[in-house]
Amino acid sequence: MFKQLPAEKLRPDRLVMGLRFDLLSLFTTLALLSRTTTVLSDVILSRVDRRIDLTSQIARVTSTLKVENAGPGPVSEILITFPEVQAKNLAYLMAALNEGKGKVKNSGISLPIKAVNPEGMPPSLIFHSVSLPTALGEGDSLTLDVLAVFTHALRAFPEEITQADIQLVLFQDTAHYLSPYAVNIQSLTVKLPKSRIESYTKLENTNIHGSDIKYGPYENLPSFSYAPVVVHFETNQPFAVAQELVREIEISHWGNVQVTEHYNIVHGGAKSKGEFSRLDFQARPHLRGSSAFRNLVAKLPPRAHSIYYRDEIGNISTSNVWDDPKKTELLIEPRYPLFGGWRTTFTIGYSLPLQDFLFESEGKRFLDFSFGSPITDLVIDYLIVKVVLPEGSNDILISTPFPVKQGQETKISHLDFVGRPVVSLEKTNVVPEHNQNFQVYYKFNSLSMLREPFILISGFFFLFVAFIVYIHVDLSISKSSASYLAKMQWDEVRATIQEVQSIINQCLSTHEKLEASLRDLSRTGDVQACKTARKTADSLLKEYSKELKPLLSFLQSSPQATQILPKVEELVAKERELQERLITKHSTIVDCYEKKIGGRELENRVASQQQKVIVLKQEVEDLLDYIEEI
Repeated sequence: MFKQLPAEKLRPDRLVMGLRFDLLSLFTTLALLSRTTTVLSDVILSRVDRRIDLTSQIARVTSTLKVENAGPGPVSEILITFPEVQAKNLAYLMAALNEGKGKVKNSGISLPIKAVNPEGMPPSLIFHSVSLPTALGEGDSLTLDVLAVFTHALRAFPEEITQADIQLVLFQDTAHYLSPYAVNIQSLTVKLPKSRIESYTKLENTNIHGSDIKYGPYENLPSFSYAPVVVHFETNQPFAVAQELVREIEISHWGNVQVTEHYNIVHGGAKSKGEFSRLDFQARPHLRGSSAFRNLVAKLPPRAHSIYYRDEIGNISTSNVWDDPKKTELLIEPRYPLFGGWRTTFTIGYSLPLQDFLFESEGKRFLDFSFGSPITDLVIDYLIVKVVLPEGSNDILISTPFPVKQGQETKISHLDFVGRPVVSLEKTNVVPEHNQNFQVYYKFNSLSMLREPFILISGFFFLFVAFIVYIHVDLSISKSSASYLAKMQWDEVRATIQEVQSIINQCLSTHEKLEASLRDLSRTGDVQACKTARKTADSLLKEYSKELKPLLSFLQSSPQATQILPKVEELVAKERELQERLITKHSTIVDCYEKKIGGRELENRVASQQQKVIVLKQEVEDLLDYIEEI
């Protein structure tokens, strides 16, 4: 039953050694199966046409199977087979009846498919059963269209490239359709994104037409026939992989559906090595960055509005929106081009009209919304879809077109009492084919919509009442209370201290005038003018001293000034000492000028006094700053 191929055809080049498929193990398994007799031999695949689309990072395998029942009993299911290693990357599997000439019968309805484990089959083969709508009688036939979508099926080779290198990938499959049934005639077409092919497996009846490689037709193939083929080719399509995507769909019965999508995207192609030159990339992007992608396209629902695109830094302005009655297209440009292994995180959000997605049926409301991402050809390793229902929703049911992990949680938002119920749907290995509509059914009392307006009205009402009460109630402190008297006494102390500071500042200003008269004396030699300035300063300083006495007496008698009084007294004492030093210095200099004494002798007489004056000035200024802070 098993058809063994020549060794040179099994290994077209040395690149096969690096592939993940363990061919020896697989061949051994298939050889054992070829010696086994099973009831599956009653079904014959009279014709198999397979097409493998590798024009993007997602491998899509479309198989048209003409199935015949050659046995006496009816057949109600057909088995689809994949090697275990290949099945790990199987993201989507769909089968539908085909009525011929390329038309799929009841294309809107796919046939039920489930994973099965037939007896006597090894674990290295994974089987799926397609249930037929009606049993296939003896001699009857039908045509099935089977679509299998694989992620991470293209392996970069080499695994690391520089900015200037092109991206080459490897893909492996079988030229013979792997099936538990015998195949009368079959063919395979591999469609590549470009006509540049580094290498490929050459079997019998192999032809190349542009970017297509055609294998076959091959006739009279036994069950579990396997002929491995490897294609090494160039592709610079975006390998955008969302390692995690969280979609939050929040329903507001006030007429809006808010969608927020958080992306964590990595370039899943050949990893970039070496330095990156933005100058080279900007000048020759097709030569110095052909493997990178600079933008993504998200096809949003029609009538989407309030669209934003941002990341952790803030809003990103490098995006454009085009809309028409059928769709809204969002062009997303990250802050930097993404090369292999590079990653980026961002968030897009938009609002949609509620009436386009929320409907009523049998006393329940239900949301009808798409499951996957709107970004074109995006592979999602882990997808979380959260549907936030209005507060008060109950009796929640979920309908999905494929199995997902379901859960429920609660979200507390503004003006909520108990929180809003949240339906959580999780799925791994998601592709654009999963972008189908799912439904969330729930019951909701329309009177609950009045809860939030009632809270707002009540809040404003009590706010106004509180304001009215506030302006009509005397909340002032009694003038006879101890706290009020203490406050008044402290205010008097503070005012007194400010007067003391003002007088001290006036004294300092008078000191400065005395210093200025000495400078004029040294310049003009006018002794009489200097004496006049001295008399004026003496008069002012006596007046200031008289003004300070009652102020100090008040502070000494006030209990509120206990802590600050020592500093005030020290300030007054330092200022008086400074006066005395300045007057002594002034008298000495004037006396020297009258006796015609100058030069070094004059400097020697006033040097000690001048040094003390400088120190006292600094101490007075420090005390003023200290009192000012208090």
